Amino acid sequence: MNSPFHTQAVVFESPQQLALNNLALNTPADADVVVEIDWSGISTGTEKLLWNGQMPSFPGMGYPLVPGYESVGQVVHAGAASGRRVGDAVFVPGSNGFVDARGLFGGAAKRVVLPGARTLSIDAQLGERGVLLALAATAQHALAMAQQTPQLIVGHGVLGRMVARLAVIAGGAPVVWDTNPQRRQGGQGYEVLDPAADPRRDYRSICDVSGDSGLLDTLIARLAPGGEVVLAGFYDQPLSFAFAPAFMREARLQIAAQWQAADLLAVRGFIDTGRLSLDGLITHRSEALDADAAYRTAFGDPACLKMVLNWSACA
Repeated sequence: MNSPFHTQAVVFESPQQLALNNLALNTPADADVVVEIDWSGISTGTEKLLWNGQMPSFPGMGYPLVPGYESVGQVVHAGAASGRRVGDAVFVPGSNGFVDARGLFGGAAKRVVLPGARTLSIDAQLGERGVLLALAATAQHALAMAQQTPQLIVGHGVLGRMVARLAVIAGGAPVVWDTNPQRRQGGQGYEVLDPAADPRRDYRSICDVSGDSGLLDTLIARLAPGGEVVLAGFYDQPLSFAFAPAFMREARLQIAAQWQAADLLAVRGFIDTGRLSLDGLITHRSEALDADAAYRTAFGDPACLKMVLNWSACA
């Protein structure tokens, strides 16, 4: 193995400017691990906003920046206080261990340094599907925020499918909307409709994962009295709604933010016991050496549900 203190990494040098660069890594402390990444996922939500330069300002934002918060790999160095062992298969929700680039997310690299406590041990047999744990935990967090299991889910990308699968596990029978005919396939225990084909206006709980900031009035109009809308997407434009329809329904609005450790543990349990399937969600794969083309496909091809990068050929 090459020195664990350098790595090849995807770097957003500026909006829509991507490179695969060699970066120095921070020296790992006793509580840290070094993980060799096998696979990393590309997020078409937050990472697309970073790519386009539309991400609202957060602490740690700026360029150059290593994206990625959906990575899986193997521990190759474990500090004495890290709680991990060499050889452990782990999920990595990002890292901030780069000397020459920001690591607001920091998972799209061949090698990462991060506290062992931030990693999650996983079954190595998951392979590339392990990158989906972040979206599964995000979906679980949205369900935990809801007053009741969502009856309507808006958007049938990977996050929408995760919310729907978890809603079914919880005993629900959700309807999912998607305006893209290509994405109305693949329902597992639930129905996927064109919104125009759905006459219902009595949903008690709606979970929106579309990221469409102009959709709120439409969703409120579909609520039953006292119903709720859970906003589980990420919205780069201000949201607004007409007050009178919301007032008449006494509508509730709930915002689901970042998943918590309990959400990640919950979905790992569902996966380990066979209740939650991760099959059929990864549609595209690319060598990390071809990262530029892979990111453009992930962000521009509507047929791409989830793109993953294979880091095996990188140093």
